Amino acid sequence: MHNRFDLKGKNAIVTGATRGIGLAIARGFAELGATVTICGRKQETVDAALADLGSHKEQLHGVVAHVGKSEDIEQLISEAEEKFGRVNVLVNNAGTNPFFGPIVDSDERAWDKTFEVNLKGPYILSRILAKEMMKSGGGSIVNIASIAGLQAAPLQGIYSVTKAGLIMLTKVMARECGRKGVRVNCICPGVIKTHLSETLWKDEERLKAFVANKSLGRIGNTEEIVGGAIYFASDASSFTTGSVLTIDGGMVI
Repeated sequence: MHNRFDLKGKNAIVTGATRGIGLAIARGFAELGATVTICGRKQETVDAALADLGSHKEQLHGVVAHVGKSEDIEQLISEAEEKFGRVNVLVNNAGTNPFFGPIVDSDERAWDKTFEVNLKGPYILSRILAKEMMKSGGGSIVNIASIAGLQAAPLQGIYSVTKAGLIMLTKVMARECGRKGVRVNCICPGVIKTHLSETLWKDEERLKAFVANKSLGRIGNTEEIVGGAIYFASDASSFTTGSVLTIDGGMVI
């Protein structure tokens, strides 16, 4: 029986893949046969991630790149193509949330940094690779947004705005690129146990209060995002584009 979720022949770039959700997605892709180029901002974290993924080392390549910098993005794409051929899957996962507090107390530096990583980087990468995919038989772009882009996230206002923008970037590109074979979809995780969300889950009392009225009564783990990414990257989702998939344990219902 044909496995619709098989990723053999898929060549992916996964940004922000040295830990957390990105690392889990890179592992899941490699396990199903894809070649994967991961990136992070420091050589030591890239090396550590590759070591963690060591059982699939022949299918993996690591690049030091800041996704908010055009020159780094160009290098990332160039190395991925040189190593494994044309890229037909992109996962825009890299994200940051440097400011926690009321948006009226934030400053422009926090705004600029958050937009640079969370929205400018996905825009540049998607723009370049969508053009290449349209010329060479199509592909899939998967944006990792957040439920914070679907509803206001108090004390995370800038982050919330960037993720709302990423959701709309998904929808616009899906509409514009679909007839040329490029599908663009989006995953909105809820609170996942990662470094980015540790201010919540490390505080036991705050965590207990937070999950008290949530449908599944807990936060998620990184592995619980991987299935959605595999679906969007694989041929199983061949008739799916512009979709926003919430994987949030029933927070947004």
